Amino acid sequence: MARILKKRIREAFLAYVLLAPSFVVFAIFVFYPFLKNIEIPFYSHTGCRGFGVNRVCAEEFVGFSVWREILASNEFAHSLWVTLKFTFLTVPAGIGLGLVLAVIAHARLRGITIYRTIFSSTVATSAAVASVIFFSLMNPRAGIWRLHIDGIPILEHPTWALPAVAVVATWQSLGLAFIVMSSGLQALPDEVLEAAAIDGAGPFRRFARVTLPLMGPILFFAFVVGSISAFKTFAEIDLLTPGGGTSDSTKVLAYGVYEAGFASGDQVRAAVFATGLFICVLLLTLAQLRLERRVKYAR
Repeated sequence: MARILKKRIREAFLAYVLLAPSFVVFAIFVFYPFLKNIEIPFYSHTGCRGFGVNRVCAEEFVGFSVWREILASNEFAHSLWVTLKFTFLTVPAGIGLGLVLAVIAHARLRGITIYRTIFSSTVATSAAVASVIFFSLMNPRAGIWRLHIDGIPILEHPTWALPAVAVVATWQSLGLAFIVMSSGLQALPDEVLEAAAIDGAGPFRRFARVTLPLMGPILFFAFVVGSISAFKTFAEIDLLTPGGGTSDSTKVLAYGVYEAGFASGDQVRAAVFATGLFICVLLLTLAQLRLERRVKYAR
């Protein structure tokens, strides 16, 4: 018994030694900045002198007053509402299109490998590259798709700019959605689908009554990952609609963090926006995990 206990202690010690470098990196570059970001709004920095590393400020504890002021402001509420609309526009569309393409690619047709490669190609395209491509296509002067609504270029329109950016984000994430859905379809038990076909179920009925229920865990995973990714969207907003669009129509929470911290130099407001974004993503994830109880993992 003592020998087994000693062996377990030795193995645990070795594991912690091997994990120590990762713990140090996470502590320095993730946990410390995160905690510092939460601490900043609790203090008011006044009487600052000097510049750069020599900058010295007198700190005064102000409690939650700054948090209440910013989180209850119209600016934060507007950015949260825009983020929710953007998520609603991109996540269902991305999952739906990815599933449709995966069903098409799952068919045993000649040359289907080529189509699978084309469908999954966007996974290798970064958000910046996708944004530049679509910005060139929708350029109001030289683009192929010179779309104007009410005489206003679509990317400058206060109503249609967000859906236009959502199209770009959906296209860029389509490759990943396709790969995830394809892996789910390939893992389905063929005998169940064959049994449904023998019982007389047509293609659409098999898809609705058999394929979709069995794809529940994959769809849930794609929904969680897609929602988190949508809440963190920044590159498409910044490149396609600089400044958050007309009347801040595309100013999502992530762009609000950038605008406050870098464009305006308001470190406190940026810290509150960033923490608010983290809280929103955390609550969204917890709500989705509550829905996981309705997902059936049994095959």
